[in-house]
Amino acid sequence: MEIIEIIKYVFLGIVQGFTEPLPISSSGHVFILKEIFDLGGSDLNFEIIVNFGSLLAILLIYKDDIIRLIKNFFLYFKNKTEETKTDFKYCWLIVLGSIPVGIIGVTCKDFIEESLNNTKIVGISFLITALFLFLVRNIKGTKKDKNLSITDSIVIGLTQVVAVVPGISRSGSTLIGGLFRGLDRSTALKYSFMLYIPVSLGTTLLGIKDLLEMGNIHDIILPYGLGFIASFIVSYFTLRWFMNVVKKGNLKYFSIYCLILGLLIIIFM
Repeated sequence: MEIIEIIKYVFLGIVQGFTEPLPISSSGHVFILKEIFDLGGSDLNFEIIVNFGSLLAILLIYKDDIIRLIKNFFLYFKNKTEETKTDFKYCWLIVLGSIPVGIIGVTCKDFIEESLNNTKIVGISFLITALFLFLVRNIKGTKKDKNLSITDSIVIGLTQVVAVVPGISRSGSTLIGGLFRGLDRSTALKYSFMLYIPVSLGTTLLGIKDLLEMGNIHDIILPYGLGFIASFIVSYFTLRWFMNVVKKGNLKYFSIYCLILGLLIIIFM
């Protein structure tokens, strides 16, 4: 593979890493850039690899919460304190919120890849993301982790299903769902990324089979690997920055960006 092609994949990894934590649809950005670079925008395998890079960055940032949740989940069976009870419930709500998109991912992967990956749909999806980000720009909920309910989990999980369409942000849709359900901004953001963990793990496992069956796997190891590393590094620093942005409630700027990008895609692509 020529060096210029490798650079393109690294750039896509950087774009994935920057856009995954933000409510502006990483899949939409990667799809559009793959079209521009003519890198074969009809498959999802590269997106799966760079998404896994983002997942590792998110695991690193939330490692303390994840370790505590896992520990208290099992401690609950021995010692039912208020803390273990809250974390035990929270773990199950992560599972519950992940079920809807898991079902869609398993049953509709081929349909998503073949039917929804076109520029007009992506452009319209960016406009939809812009609209909902604008609607929640001033919402300030009060619910914390301990107040998260089964209904909240189901509603937020269902908003994540919509994000299987490229151009509709996964982090944005779940963040929006959390804010509509009255979660405070930090709580909504954390739950959004906790839902991302099982979803990303699932899509990665589903994609491994496809990757191993690719006839040119030796040719893609280097560009996919470099894209993965770029995604990991950029995702880490972007999410750190975005956590502060959410606390300040500056979502309107992302709404404006998605509006402009969606219009440009519809008009010029």
